[in-house]
Amino acid sequence: MSNVVELAEKQSISIAGLTVAYPSGNAHLVAIQGLSLEVKRGELVCVVGASGSGKSTLLNVVGGLDRPTAGSARVHGKVALMFQEAALLPWLPAAGNVEIALELRGVPRSARRYMAHDLLQRVHLGGFEKRRPHELSGGMRQRVALARALAQDADVLLMDEPFGALDAITRDLLHEEVERIWSQSKLTILFVTHNAREAVRLGDRVLVFTSRPGRVAHEIRVDLPRPRRLDSPDLAIIAAHITDRLKVEMHGNGH
Repeated sequence: MSNVVELAEKQSISIAGLTVAYPSGNAHLVAIQGLSLEVKRGELVCVVGASGSGKSTLLNVVGGLDRPTAGSARVHGKVALMFQEAALLPWLPAAGNVEIALELRGVPRSARRYMAHDLLQRVHLGGFEKRRPHELSGGMRQRVALARALAQDADVLLMDEPFGALDAITRDLLHEEVERIWSQSKLTILFVTHNAREAVRLGDRVLVFTSRPGRVAHEIRVDLPRPRRLDSPDLAIIAAHITDRLKVEMHGNGH
């Protein structure tokens, strides 16, 4: 029994036999089928796959937004989510958007302003507390969204292609931010992307999904030292290997 408890303490995300199906006309669309995986506490795991392979569905189930059709998805600790769209409230300044998450946590009003300022400093947005979303660039809005996610004091951060709409330089800067915050906070991060280089840049492991229905076809452990550079030859070799595997999965399913 003690071994079971010890294993649970080491895992942040435990998924067993997960199947998710949605009604589609007179039939069901199976997004994920028989998926099992474990993510250890403090690990940064990236999931790559073709569009429609169930990556976002996985995050929605882990985050409690969708229910499994079969199997289970357990999270040990509190969860925060971050999406491709920052989804900030346009009438509130940057600090106000962060303070909402603090308010929902039950943080007293007297402490919220200071904590929001501190969180925006952590994502290098000090001095922009009073700017509204339309006054910020896309990258800056995602930094506010990251600060808002951190404000939830979560143990697990789920990130669904959060930098997919950004230019390459901004994306690289935000990779550095995520890696820095992750290494300091020991968050567990499950990061979904369709970009193999991004996955290798960030992940301890990269899980390659099959085309629909989604499940893990391959697992690649990334042993490159940190911090990593997107233009690193070693990174490019691993990313090319992942891209080849993705092509095989797509062709094997008629894409």
